[in-house]
Amino acid sequence: MGARRETPGRRLEGQDIATWLQRIGPADGVFPAATGIGDDGEMAQNKPEPSELSELSSIASSLEQIGRRVTALADAATAAKRDELAAHLIAVERALLGAVRRLERLLASGR
Repeated sequence: MGARRETPGRRLEGQDIATWLQRIGPADGVFPAATGIGDDGEMAQNKPEPSELSELSSIASSLEQIGRRVTALADAATAAKRDELAAHLIAVERALLGAVRRLERLLASGR
């Protein structure tokens, strides 16, 4: 989803991101602990049903497409020296990349 780049201001990584996510609360009503992936990044024992795999794959593809669009916008904002906008878009890009990776792990566990 694009090259890794420096963001203006303080970067959140690792434990900082987990702490931030806990502070902002659930996304779409689901806390990270309830998603089926443990703290060690391993998938829970409940694998997706075969009927769910194609839907999850489609969602992952859509998120990748959206991520590419966000990357293009972030690159344009960076080139235009719109640092605050670029920082927000880069954060969105990272979140989408994380979501795609998580879905890919979920899909791999179901095959």
